[in-house]
Parts: sequence; structure tokens; C-alpha cells
Amino acid sequence: MSNIIDSKKTIDADEDIEFVLACHKGNTDAFEVLVERHQKKMFNIAFRMTGDYDEACDVTQEAFLSAYKSIKNFKAEAKFSTWLYRIVVNYSKNRLKQLSRSAKRREISLDDSGEMKTEWIINQSFINDANPGTQMERRERETQVQKCITSLDEEYKEVLVLRDIQGFSYEEIRDILKISEGTVKSRLSRARNALKDCLTKVIGDL
Repeated sequence: MSNIIDSKKTIDADEDIEFVLACHKGNTDAFEVLVERHQKKMFNIAFRMTGDYDEACDVTQEAFLSAYKSIKNFKAEAKFSTWLYRIVVNYSKNRLKQLSRSAKRREISLDDSGEMKTEWIINQSFINDANPGTQMERRERETQVQKCITSLDEEYKEVLVLRDIQGFSYEEIRDILKISEGTVKSRLSRARNALKDCLTKVIGDL
């Protein structure tokens, strides 16, 4: 506890810290607040990483359970959200390895909860039109985008999801993945190129 309290600069910058401290004292209601704050982004990360709604639900639940069990080990060396998102990324990666080994990957379906926010893709490949006649085409393209994201190598997929879809800064991604900022940028560039190549094959020129 004293380690956290001594990290005043980190505490001041972390809006979650008061609830984390309450959790250290056994306040379960405080953890519910943290879940409410972060569950949507946790799920979206898991969904984009796994490409499957049910798997993302399971991963998110497991990640929160792990966070709850280990929250007393949180030392405020990074923001609580950074620590939490690192957990869900790791659980997503582990789940993908399990699915790969068991060869039970299901066909990907894109749920309405997975809003695509990758502006550079939207500007080049999505039709932003309220006309009902274009909505089916847009949904089909969104499905193809998610399939291509899911097909990326793990190290490329995680930076693409965190940066282009979830909108984390390079610094935040560096802290979440524990890699250098230069590595983040390098992997992101390669991920974007790989995604574009995949989309070109299934959709056509972007």
C-alpha cells in the first residue's frame, strides 16, 4: 500500500487510483466501478483480437477475474488502465493460441458492438452512406476487414487493434505491450501494409 501512496505523481494522473485503493481494503463495490469504466474497451480489444463475439466475452470475463485476484499487486508503476489492458491483450493472445492448437476457430461474425474506427480504412474502403441500399455492402466489407485483422500475425494485430481501432497513443501502447515506441511504430506500419494487402485480395483496390 505504501508503494502506491508514495507514487504521488502516478496517483494524481490516474483517475482509477481511489477505487484501486478501495479494492485493496476489500471494497468489492469499488471494483464494480472499475469494471463499468473499462468493460467496453476491454471487450472491444478482445473482440478485435479474437474475431469472435463469444470468445471475446469469455476473455473479458477471465481478464477481469484475473485483475480482481491480483489487484493488490498493482503498484502504480503505470496507470491502472494500462495494467488492465495489458491483461486483456495477454488473455486474448493466449486464447488465440488455444484455439489454434485445438483447431476450433469459428467463422467470424461482426456484431454491431464492433464499430470500426480505423479512419484510414474508412476513408479508403467504407461507404459512409445512410442509403439502405449500401448498408449490406458496408457490413460485408466490415466483415472482411475483421477477417483480415484476425489473420494478421499476433505482433501486428495487437498494435493495429490498440492504435487504429482503439485509439491508444504510441506511449500507451508502449506501456501496455512493454516494447519500445520505435517498435510500436515499425510494427504498426507493417500491420497496416499487411491489412491493406489482405483487403486488396478480398475486396479489390482500396
